[in-house]
Amino acid sequence: MTLRAVFAGTPDFAVPALEALLNSRAEVISVYCQPDRPAGRGRKLRPCAVKAKAMECELPVRQPTDLDHEAAYLKDEHVDLAIVAAYGMLLPESMLQAPALGCINVHASLLPRWRGAAPIQRAIEAGDTKTGITLMKMDTGLDTGPIIESQEIPIRESEHSQSLHDRLSVLGAKMVFAFLKDLGTGPILATPQPETGATYARQLSREEAWLDWRRPADALARQIRAFNPWPLARSTLDGVDYRIHQATPQSTGTTAAPGTITITDGTRLQVQTGEGSLEVLKLQRPGGKVLDTDAFLNGHPIRSGSVFTLPTDRHAHG
Repeated sequence: MTLRAVFAGTPDFAVPALEALLNSRAEVISVYCQPDRPAGRGRKLRPCAVKAKAMECELPVRQPTDLDHEAAYLKDEHVDLAIVAAYGMLLPESMLQAPALGCINVHASLLPRWRGAAPIQRAIEAGDTKTGITLMKMDTGLDTGPIIESQEIPIRESEHSQSLHDRLSVLGAKMVFAFLKDLGTGPILATPQPETGATYARQLSREEAWLDWRRPADALARQIRAFNPWPLARSTLDGVDYRIHQATPQSTGTTAAPGTITITDGTRLQVQTGEGSLEVLKLQRPGGKVLDTDAFLNGHPIRSGSVFTLPTDRHAHG
């Protein structure tokens, strides 16, 4: 008997999981994704990555703003299974119960750690040394359902959110394909999540991007890695808001105030923090290109003793 499935996902993280479903023995009835959003300078409606892939494969696309009536569709189509990856909308209980085998979520953390919207970024920001993918049978809670399988990968010392995102996306697809290959006709076996160790990965905001130089250098370096490629860590110097793409902590420091540029010798840019110093490796001016520090300083000299603005010095952080 052919397995009838739907897929729900929105950003590029979910595309490999959709491809895994398409390469399985399942018949994909339709693909759910969030409604098109305005993007670019013209603010034109642009399809998300999952919709673009679905259209390329000539699959029916559903983009409801309200999911309360979707259970009837799933029942009418005799859907056996739903695979969900970074969909961005909570499925109501009626929809969760509609597929005969339930709804399976591909979540980018080792649950119950980092439930929620930004598990990849929060894991880097917190200094975690490992993360992974959890396949979970969905319930009405936020990433609280029983675990089918988890696979762990290390978080590399200098990697940012995009590189970790890409590795987890590929891992998630491999796990989906293996799960579908082994799926029988009986119930899906899953284990309740541990009652301890749960953390919540709240969504990122632009407001969080400002660097507070009073914090330790290693915490600031993790923040810069976690917020690359969005919203990008930033700080103000002489009225200009700089984007800082990469930096590394140094144990050495001075008695200078946090935010003070202590070394700027044409090739290096070192900033005093609340504990240690931070060497900026890649940065960007508004409207400019991302440059290595030596190339940046060649065209935009910065004086030693200049001070990056602390968030408390700003009337607004927007």
